[in-house]
Amino acid sequence: MERIDDLGINDFKLIQDTDSFCFGIDSVLLSDFAKQDIKANSKVLDLGTGNGIISILLCAKTKLSEITGVEIQKNSADLAYRNSKLNNLEDKFKIINCDLKNIEDFICNNSIDSIVTNPPYKPLSTGKTNDNEAKLIARHEIKCNLEDIITVSSKMLKNNGSFFMVHKSERLADIIFLLKKYKLEPKKIRFIYPNINKESNLVLIKSVKSARPFLKIDSPLYVYNPDGSYTNEILKIYGKE
Repeated sequence: MERIDDLGINDFKLIQDTDSFCFGIDSVLLSDFAKQDIKANSKVLDLGTGNGIISILLCAKTKLSEITGVEIQKNSADLAYRNSKLNNLEDKFKIINCDLKNIEDFICNNSIDSIVTNPPYKPLSTGKTNDNEAKLIARHEIKCNLEDIITVSSKMLKNNGSFFMVHKSERLADIIFLLKKYKLEPKKIRFIYPNINKESNLVLIKSVKSARPFLKIDSPLYVYNPDGSYTNEILKIYGKE
């Protein structure tokens, strides 16, 4: 079943398939984290674009010249295309339906200014699995794993190009190891917490290709107040402050 959601910015809307994988707050937080560092006229790549939520938000929040969403699942890629068309972004937001490991067949190496990704969080052998194949692929490392994403990103980015990712905090050690292995130097990290009394469950990371080591840890981002309402910062990110 499909529904159309109002994104609350630039009158943009998003078609979502409730039988597939609907976007969550992690995609919204990643777009907000990346927006300040994506320069005007940038060429951007969105790996695992899904229904296109991150790309559409970045079209609204930045002055990028073009963003290409890469999506292996045909139904999701088709939905991303429809969302691009719905918001009159066909000239700016394009979709490639392919395995990201084959992206070199479509885009030249060392040609991208910034990459964003909200990848599958869980190795296949961990966590609850889902009988719905689309949701299973979106959540678990079936079609690609963390190293695949980082390897491809290092190839695609120009020197000094930026890589932005949201992931589970528990996997931070693996993430930093792989980033440095493929010359994507971690430059900024921000931990996300459900509330002030809970441990961090998500982390936002910015890396720069072939940069010198220097890592900044941003202030914590709390999603909920103790009473269960959104914090002021989350409301501001959603444009509802």
